[in-house]
Amino acid sequence: MSYNKHDLHRFLKELTENDGASGYEENIASIIADAFSPYVDEQRKDNLGNLIFLKRGMNTAGPKVFLCAHMDEIGLMITKVEDNGFLRFTSLGGFDPRTLPGQEVVIRGQSFFEGIIGTKPPHLIKGDEKGKGAEMEELFIDTGLPETTVRKEIKIGSVAVIKRKMLTLLNGCLAGKALDDRAGIAVLWVCARELVNLNHQAEIYLVATVQEEVGTRGALVSTFGVSPDVGIAVDVCHGDFPGAQEYEVSQLGKGPVITWGPNIHPQLAERLTETAKEYHLPHQKDVSPGPTGTDARAIQVSLGGIPTALLSIPLRYMHTSVELVNPEDIKVAGKLLAFFLADLDGKFVEGLSCI
Repeated sequence: MSYNKHDLHRFLKELTENDGASGYEENIASIIADAFSPYVDEQRKDNLGNLIFLKRGMNTAGPKVFLCAHMDEIGLMITKVEDNGFLRFTSLGGFDPRTLPGQEVVIRGQSFFEGIIGTKPPHLIKGDEKGKGAEMEELFIDTGLPETTVRKEIKIGSVAVIKRKMLTLLNGCLAGKALDDRAGIAVLWVCARELVNLNHQAEIYLVATVQEEVGTRGALVSTFGVSPDVGIAVDVCHGDFPGAQEYEVSQLGKGPVITWGPNIHPQLAERLTETAKEYHLPHQKDVSPGPTGTDARAIQVSLGGIPTALLSIPLRYMHTSVELVNPEDIKVAGKLLAFFLADLDGKFVEGLSCI
Protein backbone atom coordinates (compact mmCIF):
# COMPACT_ATOMS: atom_id res chain seq x y z
CA MET A 1 0.00 0.00 0.00
CA SER A 2 1.39 3.43 -0.91
CA TYR A 3 1.07 6.52 1.28
CA ASN A 4 1.58 10.17 0.45
CA LYS A 5 3.37 12.67 2.68
CA HIS A 6 0.20 13.46 4.63
CA ASP A 7 -0.56 9.84 5.45
CA LEU A 8 1.16 9.28 8.81
CA HIS A 9 -2.32 9.03 10.33
CA ARG A 10 -3.34 6.39 7.79
CA PHE A 11 -0.15 4.40 8.32
CA LEU A 12 -0.59 4.46 12.11
CA LYS A 13 -4.17 3.28 11.69
CA GLU A 14 -2.98 0.31 9.59
CA LEU A 15 -0.28 -0.48 12.13
CA THR A 16 -2.42 -0.37 15.25
CA GLU A 17 -5.55 -2.07 13.90
CA ASN A 18 -3.74 -5.14 12.55
CA ASP A 19 -2.41 -8.04 14.58
CA GLY A 20 1.12 -9.20 15.27
CA ALA A 21 1.67 -10.73 18.69
CA SER A 22 5.20 -11.70 19.71
CA GLY A 23 6.31 -14.65 17.61
CA TYR A 24 3.35 -14.22 15.21
CA GLU A 25 4.28 -11.02 13.37
CA GLU A 26 3.75 -12.14 9.74
CA ASN A 27 0.59 -10.09 9.15
CA ILE A 28 1.95 -6.79 10.44
CA ALA A 29 5.31 -7.45 8.77
CA SER A 30 3.70 -7.50 5.31
CA ILE A 31 2.06 -4.11 5.95
CA ILE A 32 5.37 -2.63 7.11
CA ALA A 33 7.27 -4.06 4.13
CA ASP A 34 4.84 -2.47 1.66
CA ALA A 35 5.02 0.91 3.38
CA PHE A 36 8.83 1.09 3.51
CA SER A 37 9.59 -0.29 0.04
CA PRO A 38 9.38 3.04 -1.89
CA TYR A 39 12.00 4.67 0.37
CA VAL A 40 14.74 2.02 0.72
CA ASP A 41 17.25 0.36 -1.60
CA GLU A 42 16.99 -3.20 -0.30
CA GLN A 43 14.83 -5.23 2.05
CA ARG A 44 15.01 -8.73 3.46
CA LYS A 45 13.65 -10.86 6.27
CA ASP A 46 15.98 -12.87 8.49
CA ASN A 47 15.38 -16.33 9.92
CA LEU A 48 13.64 -15.02 13.04
CA GLY A 49 11.30 -12.74 11.06
CA ASN A 50 12.98 -9.34 11.51
CA LEU A 51 12.44 -6.99 8.56
CA ILE A 52 15.71 -5.35 7.55
CA PHE A 53 15.65 -2.34 5.20
CA LEU A 54 18.84 -0.84 3.77
CA LYS A 55 19.32 2.79 2.76
CA ARG A 56 22.70 3.05 1.04
CA GLY A 57 25.02 5.96 1.75
CA MET A 58 27.07 8.09 -0.63
CA ASN A 59 30.29 6.63 0.75
CA THR A 60 30.63 2.87 0.36
CA ALA A 61 33.13 2.95 3.26
CA GLY A 62 30.76 4.91 5.49
CA PRO A 63 29.75 3.68 8.95
CA LYS A 64 26.93 1.17 9.38
CA VAL A 65 24.08 2.48 11.50
CA PHE A 66 21.35 0.22 12.89
CA LEU A 67 17.96 1.76 13.73
CA CYS A 68 15.25 -0.48 15.12
CA ALA A 69 11.74 -0.47 16.52
CA HIS A 70 9.78 -3.56 17.46
CA MET A 71 6.68 -4.53 15.51
CA ASP A 72 5.34 -7.17 17.91
CA GLU A 73 2.56 -6.47 20.38
CA ILE A 74 1.55 -8.08 23.65
CA GLY A 75 -1.09 -10.76 23.25
CA LEU A 76 -2.82 -13.71 24.90
CA MET A 77 -2.23 -17.46 24.57
CA ILE A 78 -4.93 -20.09 25.06
CA THR A 79 -4.13 -22.53 27.87
CA LYS A 80 -7.35 -24.53 28.28
CA VAL A 81 -10.76 -25.19 26.73
CA GLU A 82 -13.39 -25.32 29.47
CA ASP A 83 -16.80 -26.98 29.41
CA ASN A 84 -19.23 -25.07 27.18
CA GLY A 85 -16.30 -23.81 25.09
CA PHE A 86 -14.96 -21.06 27.33
CA LEU A 87 -11.24 -20.42 26.78
CA ARG A 88 -8.72 -19.87 29.56
CA PHE A 89 -5.58 -17.92 28.67
CA THR A 90 -2.34 -16.42 29.86
CA SER A 91 -0.48 -13.27 28.88
CA LEU A 92 1.92 -13.29 25.93
CA GLY A 93 3.96 -10.27 26.97
CA GLY A 94 2.88 -7.96 29.78
CA PHE A 95 -0.88 -7.47 30.01
CA ASP A 96 -2.33 -6.07 33.22
CA PRO A 97 -5.35 -8.31 33.96
CA ARG A 98 -7.23 -5.33 35.41
CA THR A 99 -7.61 -3.91 31.88
CA LEU A 100 -8.90 -7.07 30.21
CA PRO A 101 -12.54 -7.71 31.26
CA GLY A 102 -14.93 -6.58 28.53
CA GLN A 103 -12.30 -6.40 25.79
CA GLU A 104 -12.93 -7.74 22.29
CA VAL A 105 -10.33 -10.17 20.95
CA VAL A 106 -9.42 -11.95 17.74
CA ILE A 107 -8.15 -15.53 18.10
CA ARG A 108 -5.90 -17.23 15.56
CA GLY A 109 -7.29 -20.75 15.35
CA GLN A 110 -7.86 -22.81 12.22
CA SER A 111 -9.15 -19.43 11.00
CA PHE A 112 -9.79 -16.14 12.81
CA PHE A 113 -12.47 -16.08 15.52
CA GLU A 114 -13.79 -13.09 17.42
CA GLY A 115 -14.62 -13.23 21.09
CA ILE A 116 -14.95 -11.21 24.26
CA ILE A 117 -13.17 -11.47 27.61
CA GLY A 118 -15.60 -12.27 30.38
CA THR A 119 -15.48 -12.51 34.16
CA LYS A 120 -17.87 -12.93 37.07
CA PRO A 121 -20.39 -10.04 37.15
CA PRO A 122 -20.28 -7.74 40.21
CA HIS A 123 -23.74 -8.91 41.36
CA LEU A 124 -22.31 -12.38 42.11
CA ILE A 125 -19.07 -11.33 43.80
CA LYS A 126 -19.18 -12.09 47.52
CA GLY A 127 -17.04 -11.91 50.62
CA ASP A 128 -13.33 -11.31 50.25
CA GLU A 129 -13.64 -11.08 46.45
CA LYS A 130 -15.40 -7.72 46.65
CA GLY A 131 -13.29 -4.72 45.68
CA LYS A 132 -10.54 -6.82 44.14
CA GLY A 133 -9.52 -6.81 40.49
CA ALA A 134 -9.88 -10.07 38.58
CA GLU A 135 -6.76 -12.23 38.32
CA MET A 136 -5.71 -13.61 34.93
CA GLU A 137 -6.76 -17.16 35.86
CA GLU A 138 -10.29 -15.94 36.65
CA LEU A 139 -10.83 -14.51 33.17
CA PHE A 140 -12.00 -16.37 30.08
CA ILE A 141 -12.75 -15.76 26.41
CA ASP A 142 -16.28 -16.38 25.16
CA THR A 143 -16.62 -16.90 21.39
CA GLY A 144 -20.29 -17.83 21.53
CA LEU A 145 -19.45 -21.09 19.73
CA PRO A 146 -20.46 -24.56 20.99
CA GLU A 147 -17.80 -26.56 22.81
CA THR A 148 -17.41 -29.11 19.99
CA THR A 149 -16.62 -26.35 17.48
CA VAL A 150 -14.21 -24.60 19.83
CA ARG A 151 -12.27 -27.79 20.53
CA LYS A 152 -12.03 -28.49 16.80
CA GLU A 153 -11.06 -25.00 15.65
CA ILE A 154 -9.06 -23.50 18.52
CA LYS A 155 -6.14 -25.38 20.02
CA ILE A 156 -4.13 -24.99 23.21
CA GLY A 157 -1.38 -22.52 22.31
CA SER A 158 -3.51 -20.50 19.89
CA VAL A 159 -2.81 -16.77 20.11
CA ALA A 160 -5.27 -13.90 20.56
CA VAL A 161 -4.88 -10.13 20.34
CA ILE A 162 -7.11 -7.27 21.41
CA LYS A 163 -9.43 -5.97 18.70
CA ARG A 164 -9.54 -2.18 18.70
CA LYS A 165 -10.09 0.61 16.17
CA MET A 166 -7.73 3.57 16.42
CA LEU A 167 -9.44 6.62 17.90
CA THR A 168 -8.62 10.24 17.05
CA LEU A 169 -9.05 12.52 20.06
CA LEU A 170 -9.00 16.30 20.30
CA ASN A 171 -5.67 18.04 19.69
CA GLY A 172 -4.78 15.29 17.20
CA CYS A 173 -3.90 12.67 19.81
CA LEU A 174 -4.35 9.05 18.74
CA ALA A 175 -5.38 6.13 20.94
CA GLY A 176 -5.32 2.42 20.15
CA LYS A 177 -3.59 -0.86 20.83
CA ALA A 178 0.01 -1.77 19.92
CA LEU A 179 1.29 1.80 19.68
CA ASP A 180 4.00 0.23 21.82
CA ASP A 181 5.92 0.05 19.60
CA ARG A 182 4.28 0.68 16.25
CA ALA A 183 4.71 4.35 17.03
CA GLY A 184 8.42 3.52 16.80
CA ILE A 185 7.91 1.79 13.45
CA ALA A 186 6.21 5.00 12.26
CA VAL A 187 9.25 7.02 13.43
CA LEU A 188 11.53 4.85 11.26
CA TRP A 189 9.13 5.31 8.33
CA VAL A 190 9.18 9.11 8.71
CA CYS A 191 12.97 8.95 8.94
CA ALA A 192 13.24 6.87 5.74
CA ARG A 193 11.07 9.37 3.87
CA GLU A 194 13.13 12.31 5.13
CA LEU A 195 16.36 10.61 4.07
CA VAL A 196 15.20 10.52 0.46
CA ASN A 197 15.95 14.26 0.31
CA LEU A 198 19.19 14.19 2.35
CA ASN A 199 22.74 13.14 1.55
CA HIS A 200 24.32 10.78 4.04
CA GLN A 201 27.58 8.87 4.21
CA ALA A 202 26.30 6.17 6.51
CA GLU A 203 24.89 2.85 5.38
CA ILE A 204 21.57 2.89 7.23
CA TYR A 205 19.70 -0.23 8.31
CA LEU A 206 16.12 0.34 9.44
CA VAL A 207 14.91 -2.77 11.23
CA ALA A 208 11.43 -3.78 12.37
CA THR A 209 12.24 -6.30 15.09
CA VAL A 210 10.22 -9.23 16.40
CA GLN A 211 9.72 -10.61 19.91
CA GLU A 212 10.80 -7.55 21.91
CA GLU A 213 7.95 -8.05 24.35
CA VAL A 214 9.21 -11.52 25.28
CA GLY A 215 12.90 -10.74 25.64
CA THR A 216 14.34 -8.41 22.91
CA ARG A 217 15.13 -11.48 20.81
CA GLY A 218 14.67 -9.86 17.42
CA ALA A 219 17.10 -7.05 18.23
CA LEU A 220 19.72 -9.53 19.41
CA VAL A 221 19.52 -11.61 16.23
CA SER A 222 19.31 -8.70 13.78
CA THR A 223 22.21 -6.84 15.42
CA PHE A 224 24.37 -9.90 14.85
CA GLY A 225 23.08 -10.12 11.28
CA VAL A 226 23.92 -6.50 10.44
CA SER A 227 27.05 -6.08 12.61
CA PRO A 228 26.67 -2.29 12.86
CA ASP A 229 29.03 0.38 14.12
CA VAL A 230 26.23 2.26 15.90
CA GLY A 231 22.77 1.24 17.11
CA ILE A 232 19.71 3.32 17.97
CA ALA A 233 16.54 1.81 19.38
CA VAL A 234 13.25 3.67 18.99
CA ASP A 235 10.55 2.80 21.50
CA VAL A 236 7.97 4.43 23.77
CA CYS A 237 8.21 5.76 27.31
CA HIS A 238 5.61 6.68 29.89
CA GLY A 239 3.63 9.82 29.06
CA ASP A 240 2.17 12.23 31.58
CA PHE A 241 -1.06 11.40 33.41
CA PRO A 242 -2.73 12.46 36.68
CA GLY A 243 -0.97 11.14 39.76
CA ALA A 244 2.35 10.39 38.04
CA GLN A 245 5.57 11.64 39.58
CA GLU A 246 7.32 14.18 37.35
CA TYR A 247 10.51 12.10 37.14
CA GLU A 248 8.53 9.04 36.00
CA VAL A 249 6.95 10.50 32.85
CA SER A 250 7.51 12.71 29.81
CA GLN A 251 5.04 15.14 28.30
CA LEU A 252 3.07 14.41 25.15
CA GLY A 253 3.53 16.99 22.40
CA LYS A 254 6.90 18.21 23.74
CA GLY A 255 8.98 16.09 21.37
CA PRO A 256 10.81 12.75 21.55
CA VAL A 257 12.79 11.70 24.61
CA ILE A 258 16.56 11.17 24.57
CA THR A 259 17.69 8.69 27.23
CA TRP A 260 20.87 8.86 29.30
CA GLY A 261 22.30 6.05 31.43
CA PRO A 262 24.69 3.08 31.41
CA ASN A 263 22.78 1.38 28.57
CA ILE A 264 23.43 4.48 26.43
CA HIS A 265 26.66 5.76 24.91
CA PRO A 266 26.96 9.33 26.26
CA GLN A 267 28.42 10.75 23.05
CA LEU A 268 25.45 9.46 21.05
CA ALA A 269 22.96 10.96 23.52
CA GLU A 270 24.89 14.23 23.39
CA ARG A 271 25.00 14.24 19.58
CA LEU A 272 21.25 13.61 19.34
CA THR A 273 20.67 16.48 21.75
CA GLU A 274 22.96 18.81 19.79
CA THR A 275 21.19 17.88 16.53
CA ALA A 276 17.79 18.62 18.06
CA LYS A 277 19.01 22.02 19.23
CA GLU A 278 20.66 22.83 15.89
CA TYR A 279 17.47 22.16 13.95
CA HIS A 280 15.18 23.70 16.60
CA LEU A 281 13.37 20.43 17.25
CA PRO A 282 11.54 20.02 20.57
CA HIS A 283 13.00 17.21 22.67
CA GLN A 284 13.06 15.89 26.22
CA LYS A 285 15.53 14.10 28.46
CA ASP A 286 15.14 10.92 30.49
CA VAL A 287 17.49 8.90 32.66
CA SER A 288 17.60 5.13 33.01
CA PRO A 289 19.97 3.92 35.76
CA GLY A 290 19.96 0.31 34.55
CA PRO A 291 19.32 -1.64 31.36
CA THR A 292 16.37 -0.06 29.57
CA GLY A 293 13.33 -2.24 28.94
CA THR A 294 13.85 -1.87 25.20
CA ASP A 295 15.81 -3.29 22.27
CA ALA A 296 18.67 -0.97 23.30
CA ARG A 297 19.72 -3.40 26.01
CA ALA A 298 20.21 -6.18 23.44
CA ILE A 299 22.00 -4.00 20.88
CA GLN A 300 24.54 -2.67 23.39
CA VAL A 301 25.81 -6.08 24.49
CA SER A 302 25.80 -7.79 21.08
CA LEU A 303 29.01 -8.81 19.29
CA GLY A 304 31.91 -6.98 20.93
CA GLY A 305 29.63 -4.23 22.24
CA ILE A 306 27.78 -1.65 20.12
CA PRO A 307 27.60 2.09 20.95
CA THR A 308 23.85 2.50 21.51
CA ALA A 309 21.26 5.24 21.92
CA LEU A 310 17.54 5.23 22.73
CA LEU A 311 14.94 7.65 21.38
CA SER A 312 11.44 7.35 22.80
CA ILE A 313 7.92 8.60 22.08
CA PRO A 314 5.87 9.61 25.14
CA LEU A 315 2.86 7.28 25.44
CA ARG A 316 0.07 7.14 27.99
CA TYR A 317 -1.54 3.92 29.32
CA MET A 318 1.20 1.53 28.21
CA HIS A 319 0.22 -2.11 27.69
CA THR A 320 -3.49 -1.36 27.45
CA SER A 321 -5.84 -1.23 24.47
CA VAL A 322 -5.98 2.59 24.60
CA GLU A 323 -2.32 3.56 24.39
CA LEU A 324 -2.22 7.25 23.50
CA VAL A 325 0.37 9.30 21.58
CA ASN A 326 0.69 12.70 19.94
CA PRO A 327 1.69 12.13 16.27
CA GLU A 328 3.68 15.38 16.29
CA ASP A 329 6.20 13.65 18.56
CA ILE A 330 6.54 10.90 15.94
CA LYS A 331 7.13 13.40 13.14
CA VAL A 332 9.78 15.27 15.13
CA ALA A 333 11.52 12.02 16.10
CA GLY A 334 11.72 10.89 12.47
CA LYS A 335 13.19 14.23 11.41
CA LEU A 336 15.66 14.24 14.29
CA LEU A 337 16.99 10.82 13.30
CA ALA A 338 17.25 11.82 9.64
CA PHE A 339 19.21 14.99 10.43
CA PHE A 340 21.42 13.07 12.88
CA LEU A 341 22.20 10.49 10.19
CA ALA A 342 22.87 13.09 7.52
CA ASP A 343 25.52 14.69 9.75
CA LEU A 344 27.13 11.41 10.81
CA ASP A 345 30.59 10.60 9.50
CA GLY A 346 33.24 7.96 10.02
CA LYS A 347 35.43 10.18 12.19
CA PHE A 348 32.69 10.63 14.81
CA VAL A 349 31.89 6.91 14.83
CA GLU A 350 35.55 5.95 15.23
CA GLY A 351 35.71 8.13 18.34
CA LEU A 352 32.85 6.27 20.00
CA SER A 353 35.12 3.44 21.15
CA CYS A 354 36.87 5.86 23.54
CA ILE A 355 34.62 6.81 26.48
